[in-house]
Amino acid sequence: MRNAKAIAAATLTLLLGACSTIDKLNAVGQAPDMTPIIDPRDRNGGRQVTMPMPRQEQPHYQANSLWAAGARSFFKDQRATKIGDIVTVLIDISDKAEMSNQTSRSRTSDETANITNLFGLESSALGTILPSAYNPAEALNLGSESTTDGQGSVNRKEKMELTLAAVVTQILPNGNMVIEGHQEVRVNFELRDLAVSGIVRPEDISATNEVKHTQMAEARISYGGRGQITDVQQPRYGQQIVDIISPF
Repeated sequence: MRNAKAIAAATLTLLLGACSTIDKLNAVGQAPDMTPIIDPRDRNGGRQVTMPMPRQEQPHYQANSLWAAGARSFFKDQRATKIGDIVTVLIDISDKAEMSNQTSRSRTSDETANITNLFGLESSALGTILPSAYNPAEALNLGSESTTDGQGSVNRKEKMELTLAAVVTQILPNGNMVIEGHQEVRVNFELRDLAVSGIVRPEDISATNEVKHTQMAEARISYGGRGQITDVQQPRYGQQIVDIISPF
């Protein structure tokens, strides 16, 4: 059953690889095509974000007041507040993680048993059944030894500084905003693709209409690309298939 699944997966990978190869052959000498501008909500299949919401309170209105409920100042606010508004996302990732652990375990056991007296039959009865070299004083002797030694370490460091404009795609019942942004930059024959999405609070957006990635809940940040350089850095399809199905 597993072999059949592996063969089916390999066949499907070869077919997909063949289609991708044909597309790449047709695009020889041409720069990568850029993705058309679409409604950001269509990238996720139109799925709406649902989050746990607090109990909704009725808004309080004051008669004969110049102050609008929910306003931050008397002047027009340039910060994103409604669907379709644009907000700038500042991405500054500088993560570093170092972990090291070592495990060592050792165990030794020894068991010895002898049958020197067995109802007086140890010489006559057992002597006729067992070989002449049988010694009742050394009837059973067991020993075992187990040793385990393991070591592991992780050293990871990431650095990313990016700025991206995102669009407000949804307003949650508690006022938080769902934002999503996508940006493509093509340099010669290499295309860089940057995407970001998440949930932000209106009060976290600065006066310059900017929000940091650390202030985004459920943040999804993707930075990659495609083109000639990316193709060279990827292993060939045959090697990928061998890495999947090889048990060694």
